[in-house]
Amino acid sequence: MSDPVQMPASGNVGIERPVSPSLLGQYLALCKPRVLHLIVFCAFIGMVLAVPGMPSLDDALRMLLASVGIWLVAAAAAAFNCLVEKSIDAKMRRTAWRPTARGELSDVQALLFSGVLCALGSWLLYVTINPLTMWLTFATFIGYAVVYTVILKPLTPQNIVIGGASGAMPPVLGWAAMTGEVSAEALILFLIIFLWTPPHFWALALYRTEDYRKSGLPMLPVTHGSEFTRFQILLYTFLLMAACLMPYALGMSSWLYLIVALVLSVGFIYYAVRLMREYSDALARTTFRFSLIHLSALFAALLLDHYLV
Repeated sequence: MSDPVQMPASGNVGIERPVSPSLLGQYLALCKPRVLHLIVFCAFIGMVLAVPGMPSLDDALRMLLASVGIWLVAAAAAAFNCLVEKSIDAKMRRTAWRPTARGELSDVQALLFSGVLCALGSWLLYVTINPLTMWLTFATFIGYAVVYTVILKPLTPQNIVIGGASGAMPPVLGWAAMTGEVSAEALILFLIIFLWTPPHFWALALYRTEDYRKSGLPMLPVTHGSEFTRFQILLYTFLLMAACLMPYALGMSSWLYLIVALVLSVGFIYYAVRLMREYSDALARTTFRFSLIHLSALFAALLLDHYLV
């Protein structure tokens, strides 16, 4: 998910720096709260779908503790990402406001903050949930903070495709938290987010191409151009539609989810086709925003379908 566009750090000519937030606000900004909300929401849907019928009080408490643990480890990964990418963030208008990019939090502060959150979240998941969820969540931390951020992102334009596996893990973590195992149903939810991530992120990269060019990151619009990227977005929206229909096809959901999935999938394809035919930065921005609605509404439909139908 995109971060709020705020004023870049000094060194970006012609842009005024805002008043610095409190120290607590700076640490919270490292966690990328809007991203965390979507992560925990998707994990929560995995928990709900793993429990037949209405959850008991014990189930509800387990869901709460698992959500907190996953939030803490995901926040740790986000903070570590901000630390590693501080010099890159400082060159990009979208991210130059971050406390690490502006030098408002030191490397030691960011690293300790990340380490404490990761340790606390991992402990909570191990003690109150189960070891499998803890290890899967920790592996997700490594996948995002190290494999994606440190290795893949600066190395290959396919970084978001490969690294998207980490971002697709939340429903798997939620399912494992409630059942102690990873089932085929959880992997279907994983597949949906995995295929959603490239068209979502490439839509953002299209209207932020110059930012990425300045940063030196080999994002697809920079290395292969706008037209190739838009074609890839279109292909992925068709693959995504097929994945979105799988919960219905395999009996995980009923007609309510099916209708929502069809409408959302056709909508995403519609925007992808328009991007191919009549590109503009404004349309790419609209497509990016629709992708957020797509995933949120899709998982909300799974939740409603689980309880109402």
